[in-house]
Amino acid sequence: MNDAAKGERYARIFRKAGVFLAKGNIARAVAILKEGHAIAVELGDLKMAERFAAEISEKAADPQR
Repeated sequence: MNDAAKGERYARIFRKAGVFLAKGNIARAVAILKEGHAIAVELGDLKMAERFAAEISEKAADPQR
């Protein structure tokens, strides 16, 4: 998978999680972010895996954000 395709896929995941956050569905947003983390690890993209992990920990620690 080329970098542009990976970027589009990650952006789609973050947008989807954002929609659930806007609706107040924190659990579903975290689940989407965990899926993104798994995809990043599978693709060997450790930098993006770290970003997903940071978002997951932030949302889990402070669900109001």
